[in-house]
Amino acid sequence: MKIRSLLAMLLASIGGPVFGADCPITLQGELPKLRSNELIDLCQFAGKPLLIVNTASHCGFTPQFAGLEALYQKYKDQGLEVIGVPSNDFNQEDPDLNKTAEVCYVNYGVTFTMTEPQPVTGESATPLFKQLTAQSSAPRWNFYKYVVSPQGKVLASFASRTKPDDEKLQHVIEQAIALKP
Repeated sequence: MKIRSLLAMLLASIGGPVFGADCPITLQGELPKLRSNELIDLCQFAGKPLLIVNTASHCGFTPQFAGLEALYQKYKDQGLEVIGVPSNDFNQEDPDLNKTAEVCYVNYGVTFTMTEPQPVTGESATPLFKQLTAQSSAPRWNFYKYVVSPQGKVLASFASRTKPDDEKLQHVIEQAIALKP
């Protein structure tokens, strides 16, 4: 029996998540959804092109939420999913989850997936960001962007100053969309 199958059986027996063979290692895990008691099983995004962004509510780049939402609306019918991961790693996220949610949902009308704040750098980084970092580079600031293929591979990463309407960013997103299985 393969190690992966044994691990899946072990996790199932103790009530942990079971990751299918079609779920790339990058997406194996769960994150708490913002303003919800639900956990987001990242494997639900397997086979989809992704834009993953670490965010913060009190950052000079926070207005990029509007552009990220516009980007999501532009490409969601082609399969793009956007995942926003708030983080206080750069000391610009509100400690109050309600205020984080207000910035995202009320101030900027975000409809894409948002998680509760997570560490995104260093040893304490969530497994998702450890995988993104291993394939690319660690976020250097808030609103660092990763374009991930439907197969779970980082195609490119973009610095915080890269706006969501940037042609290069959109070109890589379109490449990711073209890789859909």
